[in-house]
Amino acid sequence: MHITRLRLVGFKSFVEPAELLVSSGLTGVVGPNGCGKSNLLEALRWVMGESSHKSMRAAAMDDVIFNGTTLRPARNSAEVTIFIDNADRNAPPEFNGADTLEVTRRIEREAGSAFRINGREARARDVRILFEDAATGARSPALVRQGQIGELVNAKPEQRRRILEDAAGIAGLHSRRHEAELRLRAAEGNLARLRDILDQLGAQIESLKRQARQARRYREVSAEIRKLEALLLHLRWAEAQAAVEREEGALAAQLRSVGEATEEEGKALRAEADTAGGLQPLREKEAEKGAVLARFASEREAVEREAERTQDRQTELEDRLAQLTRDLAREQSLIAEAQDSLQRIAAERAALADTAQLAAGFEQLALKACDVGVGTLLAA
Repeated sequence: MHITRLRLVGFKSFVEPAELLVSSGLTGVVGPNGCGKSNLLEALRWVMGESSHKSMRAAAMDDVIFNGTTLRPARNSAEVTIFIDNADRNAPPEFNGADTLEVTRRIEREAGSAFRINGREARARDVRILFEDAATGARSPALVRQGQIGELVNAKPEQRRRILEDAAGIAGLHSRRHEAELRLRAAEGNLARLRDILDQLGAQIESLKRQARQARRYREVSAEIRKLEALLLHLRWAEAQAAVEREEGALAAQLRSVGEATEEEGKALRAEADTAGGLQPLREKEAEKGAVLARFASEREAVEREAERTQDRQTELEDRLAQLTRDLAREQSLIAEAQDSLQRIAAERAALADTAQLAAGFEQLALKACDVGVGTLLAA
């Protein structure tokens, strides 16, 4: 493989698209100071995977983008493409399907850079290994910069060994070995972690076994509890069913009792109605007897007034004092009898609601009492 062409767009001083043809033999680039000769070498190093901005003579990697002048504005991106002849098919197998390899690196301001090989996205490591297999690269001694000869003379054995490895084309092998070692260490770390995880899983398995045994025991106990609860509920249901039957029997008996009581109540109501129909004549008779009693009361008052007049005339009727005294005593006795009769009449009137016969007897007794009282008063 050898480089055939270099294309730059917006890289440092190359604001316009520019191409550098690399023909067979010796290709030289001449020009005055500041025309961009060193930028071409830095473009080669940058597209080969250089990651240090100091090697690019910049304060940051974004400084490789054209920063603009007083007459031209700055650009937001830069791109460098290197064309490699691969007619001998010496490239790595994954890139060995074409006669020409196009390796492109593009950077955008504040967004980082990306690599493409033949239009496909690629990693910086893939690009670096591609050039290391070809005994070149961003930091290969094949790219000689100012002061590098003195550095080679004064280099340490390790640095000289690196140079010899680059010249022999085995730098890619060392990179792959380093990568394999990193992967091996990562695999060993993963194995150690895997052993720790297996130990943890073993402890978890034992714990899960204990939990499984507890779960089985729990299921067995739960099933037994459910059976006992079902049996208890059945017993309670049977007891409740028996209680319901008993209550229903008691309810039927109570309903029968209520029916009988209702029937008795109906009979009592009919009897009450019949009794109420017979009370009306008794009430009328009671009213008549009340009038008689009122008349008796008025007559009693008259008698009392007469007695008072008699007492007033006592001084005038001294000769009749003994007779009037006897008459007075007799009248007082009659009044007491009349009061007793009135009390008996009141008691008999209260008993009229129970029996009509007692009411009739009360009426006869009252009439006798009245006849006796009237006769006595008339006799007096």
